[in-house]
Amino acid sequence: MIEDPAASPSGDVDAGSTSLSPSEEILARRRQFMMRMGMGGAAAASVVAAPAVHAQKPKAIRWRLQTYSGAPLGAHVIRPQIEAFNKAANGEMVIELYYADQLVPTSELFRALQNGTVDAVQSDDATIASPVDIAVFGGYFPFATRYSLDLPVLFNQYGLNEIWTEAYSTIKNVEWISAGAWDPLHIFTREPIRKLADMKGKRVFGVPTAGKFLSRYGLIPVTVPWDNVEVALQTGELDGVAWCGFTEAYEVGWAGICKYALSNSITGAWCGSYFVNSKSWAKVPPHLQQLFRTTIDQSHYYRQVWYWGGEAELRVRGEKMQLTALPANEWTQVVKDAEKFWEDVGKTSARVKKVIDIIKRYNQVMEKAGYPYR
Repeated sequence: MIEDPAASPSGDVDAGSTSLSPSEEILARRRQFMMRMGMGGAAAASVVAAPAVHAQKPKAIRWRLQTYSGAPLGAHVIRPQIEAFNKAANGEMVIELYYADQLVPTSELFRALQNGTVDAVQSDDATIASPVDIAVFGGYFPFATRYSLDLPVLFNQYGLNEIWTEAYSTIKNVEWISAGAWDPLHIFTREPIRKLADMKGKRVFGVPTAGKFLSRYGLIPVTVPWDNVEVALQTGELDGVAWCGFTEAYEVGWAGICKYALSNSITGAWCGSYFVNSKSWAKVPPHLQQLFRTTIDQSHYYRQVWYWGGEAELRVRGEKMQLTALPANEWTQVVKDAEKFWEDVGKTSARVKKVIDIIKRYNQVMEKAGYPYR
């Protein structure tokens, strides 16, 4: 395990240290939270080490799981869960973790999952080119959520769990397991965005659905391997990212290159899921299937807290990016444009329209409930 240079041997930030910038101090506390949760720490290795398997035990089930994220981010959004699972599985099963593009390109992950090249995937539906109609909601669907808690409520109490299960039941050899919330979507750029016209011609790394929506303002979505984003920003191949929130931008180093952050959030939480190969899943005994689901739930909880706290502090105390905002009248127009976007997307299938109707009904309830919900 790589030691955190910002932490003392006990894992606490040295309050007397003057070497930490505000953002470094905030990120150090985020890492401490993970350690207190008993969920491991950041490491550069691409494969999670397996626990020792004693000779007298049956041969361990071995899986390969690839995530959408690169290693720096993966240290928070997936690695702790895999470490926890491997430890609790006690040698009966071992999951090897691979980060973005390590086994197959992210855009080919769904096909790789179907044919068994990988046994499991963590990503949003759209980024891995899932063929289901509701894949459009994976990642960032404009204004579908305002807060990260909106997403699990929509899935667990408003019926999206059942809709996703139904959709993936039509796809051969893939099962959808669980969805959770990540960070909100902000646009981070090398040059400022202070009005919609400033988006025109800016090449940004981003997720498919949000990119399609933002392209109406002249933003140009560009796809590059995750590990190449930082270099592409430095060389000018990319003008920015529309991929994440403040926590992630600081954690992976993009905040050091992008000088400006648009404070207007297109969506309050990324929708990401776990998928498994059906044949691989069938070979896992029920108690290990439950363990996998339980560690996923633990990961959802950790990730939600890590992002939520980091977003607030880094917007206020982060020193690497200057905040900008769209004029109120232009932002009102963006919100109105999203309504038309919803209508157009809803025409693609009855199931997609059902999801949009649920989101509308949920948001109406939240608006009527008022503070603190909206």
